Amino acid sequence: MSQGSRGTPFDPAPSRKTAMRLYLLALNPTDSVTEGFLPAAARLGLDVTVLTDQPGPHRRTCPDIEVLECDVRDFRAVVARVSGRHRPDAVFTNSDHLQTQAALAAAYFGLPGKDWRAALRCKDKAEMRRRLAAAGVDTVWSAELTEPAPLDAPYPCVVKPREGVASEDVVLVDGPEDLVTRVKEILDRRPRTTLVVEEYLPGELHTLETLGDGRVRHVLGGFRTELSPPPHFVEERLTFVPAHPEPVVTQVLGQLDALGVGFGACHTEFVVHEGRARIIEVNYRAIGDQCDLLLARLLGIPLFELVLGTHLGEPLPADLGARRDGAALVEYPCADRAGTLTDAPDAADLTVDGVRLTYRPLRAVGERHGLYRTNRDYLGVLRATGTDQETVNRVAADFLAACRWEIQA
Repeated sequence: MSQGSRGTPFDPAPSRKTAMRLYLLALNPTDSVTEGFLPAAARLGLDVTVLTDQPGPHRRTCPDIEVLECDVRDFRAVVARVSGRHRPDAVFTNSDHLQTQAALAAAYFGLPGKDWRAALRCKDKAEMRRRLAAAGVDTVWSAELTEPAPLDAPYPCVVKPREGVASEDVVLVDGPEDLVTRVKEILDRRPRTTLVVEEYLPGELHTLETLGDGRVRHVLGGFRTELSPPPHFVEERLTFVPAHPEPVVTQVLGQLDALGVGFGACHTEFVVHEGRARIIEVNYRAIGDQCDLLLARLLGIPLFELVLGTHLGEPLPADLGARRDGAALVEYPCADRAGTLTDAPDAADLTVDGVRLTYRPLRAVGERHGLYRTNRDYLGVLRATGTDQETVNRVAADFLAACRWEIQA
């Protein structure tokens, strides 16, 4: 599905007289970068420079890529670092934390990119709520806290860091006393953090994955998300949804329009209750935790090249040619206690009954961890793709049932 009808066929490796220079802003190395965007950049023939405040891990992970140290959380430092090097043809990031900085740097150099104001609205959850309410598309009760205090709120409420990610310190509270206790716990761990308290939005949790070039916008599909039991919100399983109902998609896209979102990749989380779709949060980048790798395989499109192409000024085609007959899920075995991982399955790639399985460990045997109630509890990730959802579900369940993870306190 697409919004609009413009574009020319996308050439994943257009001929150029000279190589174009891509500056990629990053924090820790992620699968999206190392297995997605960097290989795509190589296929596009781009010269890549990684700017990061953690150069060591990137140099070990990507020894053939130029890596420069930079305070990437400060857009002024990014502009200064780029200005002292090769002229950029694109400034890009897939990090939640760096979208505004990348957008500002791209704008400074006159390059295609996201509107920095839209990036800021997505990152700042309080500003997102204000913007949606001002536009008249959705109003959610919310407040900001910088210290523990009881609130006259419509309980139950959700407490979350204003600029947080990955369900980190996101918790459901059932009353003023619980609110004060939870806020104190979070602020003890994260001093000087601003928290958002907002009404709990009931309904089934879904995602919408979109890709646009500022004029044409494609809906790639989405996922149905299964969470850990309350009061926490850890994503444990995502099942691919080729197409949400049209009224639901229209509502979500209307809210994204109000935020100014329409360029590059975007991952939107929303709930549907009695036919009404309401945004939970907007991550103005490609979906992570290996779901982007699954999408590229499932849809049969050069997803990462397409995303980079928008930042290089390449128009998206009116039709991506994506397959629509796929079924898939992503499942994350999670630690249920703190301790040392003493036994775990190795990485695996296999095909069973027509279902392609890819398992990757996310925690090494011998590592000791706490219990975080976030995606830092993931022990591994299983990606399963096929053409029949029941078969995909069965094969994935059988694979995980045969695996063992041992944690010693």
